[in-house]
Amino acid sequence: MATYSELMAQAQALMAQAEQARKDELSSVIADIKAKMKQYGITPADLGGGAGGKKSAKSKSSAPAKFRGPNGELWAGGPGRKPEWVRSVLAAGKSIEDFRI
Repeated sequence: MATYSELMAQAQALMAQAEQARKDELSSVIADIKAKMKQYGITPADLGGGAGGKKSAKSKSSAPAKFRGPNGELWAGGPGRKPEWVRSVLAAGKSIEDFRI
């Protein structure tokens, strides 16, 4: 029976092989997708993407900024997850009110 180390080495070798196969096949897959998009008149916007073909993760808030971070970051102070700079400020024991615009 193979040891854990041997199995992990085999797994890593297989993952490297799989990645190389993916890279080798990628250009033909992209060419096939482009050909089908042209054939059916599909645009990146039809797929939910913008001009660059990438869709933004989420829209930015349209609320006016109420706070400015130490490096010029802006935050409206709404509900949801606080930005990293706000969490850092609070963790350092400072008041968020010190950063109010």
